Amino acid sequence: MRRLISLAVGIAVLLGGAVAYVVSARNTGAATNAVPVVEDAALHLDRTDLFFRNLADGPDQGKLAAVPAADPGAARRVGELSCDRFAAARGTAICLRLQPAALPPLTDILVLDRNLSVIHEETLPGTPSRARVAPNGRIVNWTLFVSGDSYAASGFSTRTGMYNLDTDELTKTVEQLPIFIDGKRYFASDVNFWGITFDAAAERFYVTMASKGKTYLIDVDFAAYQGKAIAQNVECPSLSPDGRRIAYKQKIADGKWRLAVMELATGKISHPADDRLLDDQPVWKDDKTLIYPIRTPDGKTGIWSVGLTGPPKLLVDNATSPSLGGLQ
Repeated sequence: MRRLISLAVGIAVLLGGAVAYVVSARNTGAATNAVPVVEDAALHLDRTDLFFRNLADGPDQGKLAAVPAADPGAARRVGELSCDRFAAARGTAICLRLQPAALPPLTDILVLDRNLSVIHEETLPGTPSRARVAPNGRIVNWTLFVSGDSYAASGFSTRTGMYNLDTDELTKTVEQLPIFIDGKRYFASDVNFWGITFDAAAERFYVTMASKGKTYLIDVDFAAYQGKAIAQNVECPSLSPDGRRIAYKQKIADGKWRLAVMELATGKISHPADDRLLDDQPVWKDDKTLIYPIRTPDGKTGIWSVGLTGPPKLLVDNATSPSLGGLQ
């Protein structure tokens, strides 16, 4: 059931530019590629590669590309697959692709094997926002905006769902997920969820929930299928490989977020040495290094990395939607 949040300013900025991401990312790019490009490359998930959406101008804009994670300055290999959002883990990938002429918007959700061949496909209403694959490679999940290409519309809502490869079970939306706040079952008509991140065993997941002008980090027992709020002001969570930390967008002002990291055991929050505005779900390269896209004031978007200590560095220019596609 679609649930709309009214266009109060404080709530409208709650989800940031996730929908605008698709529009801007589709139309933003440098005039030329900064590095050599190998076109029509045969991309596979059996290498330790950094995958991303190519944003450089030209016929390859919007296509999936990859570079060695250990050598991101190498020539980018560009395949034939076009995605607005992409994620991969353990030989499984998900590609979200907006249908260009559909009104209202429709998104094709492609589940891919290690050869990037389609093994399952769904088409659902909405605009691509977030995509992830559980670390075990057996569950893919996504978040779509379901009321157009802009949160400046009269109303909007998110729809977050998942597909289980082992059971062939499709969950179109997690809106019916029972939630507890301060030990009490929470009910509200304006609840929205986005940005799922699973633990290594796919037994728990974390997700952002928004309601009544607040955002919560929800810790979900997947088998019991119920969750509890464990923190506020946490958006687009990403669980570290060791399960100890959540990296996320922390709201610092209306429409402005920065990268933050929370220790799950203590709730302690720290900030890596990159205070630029972030509007995406970060990716863990390892237990101490994060990868994320940043759009700079000149309108270009690149993929950056930063350690929990140490300065940020540019990995790949003219690129977005990073994912480590190997079998790690």
